[in-house]
Amino acid sequence: MDIDSILKELDVSEIKIVSVVGAGISKASGMPTFRGEDGMWNNYRATDLATPFAFQRDPKIVWEWYRARMRILLEAKPNPAHEALTNLEKEGLSIGIITQNVDGLHEIAESKNIIEIHGRIRYARCNSCDYIERWDSEEKSLKDRELPYCPNCKNQIIRPDVVWFGEQLASQRWNKAVEWTLNANIMLVIGTSGVVAPVSSLPDFAKQNNTKIFEFNIEETPITSISDHSIFGPCEKTLPTFTRKIIEFSRGLKNG
Repeated sequence: MDIDSILKELDVSEIKIVSVVGAGISKASGMPTFRGEDGMWNNYRATDLATPFAFQRDPKIVWEWYRARMRILLEAKPNPAHEALTNLEKEGLSIGIITQNVDGLHEIAESKNIIEIHGRIRYARCNSCDYIERWDSEEKSLKDRELPYCPNCKNQIIRPDVVWFGEQLASQRWNKAVEWTLNANIMLVIGTSGVVAPVSSLPDFAKQNNTKIFEFNIEETPITSISDHSIFGPCEKTLPTFTRKIIEFSRGLKNG
């Protein structure tokens, strides 16, 4: 695909990009799926563990599962796709990243404008007060099977700061995601199947707003039919090439 020719079609005087990101961007970083690191967790489904009901019933097993995931997460590093989005931000072209991932790799890649729409696995919070702590250090995440309690509420067990099955998205995050979408003139849809609501509706909002949609996925998805251009292949390879080109194109716009 001739990216230079595609970019020349853009009828914009200023580039304003919003990125909608899914699990595919972190695949090259070695991120696990919901299944854990050993055979024990193959006896569980994510919907058995990532729910408020599971946590109420057996917080110990839920925390053990999250700690198993964190052991793998501690080894994960941002890949060139994460870094490509950071470069767009540094160039002043990115409104922000709306990510469905909870792995925190955009933050580690030093992106600043991020909406973690499904929460942050590296943080824990108390349901009873406003206490939040970061627990992805070696000491906290690997502490042997100890339930973490809120230092303020004492007897209240804190929970991972993620959106579990059966829970609503935080309205503040969602409203900001919609605002970013409506303020952009280019949307990058990266590594997401486009089937998880309500994030799946953001490309539709963009299309109604005459925003150009560029899809980066391994294969066709439900988003392909409304995308202006779909670029297939591993996004850690395709996205850096695209972002380099769009940075060059933007510099050309600024230089007249």
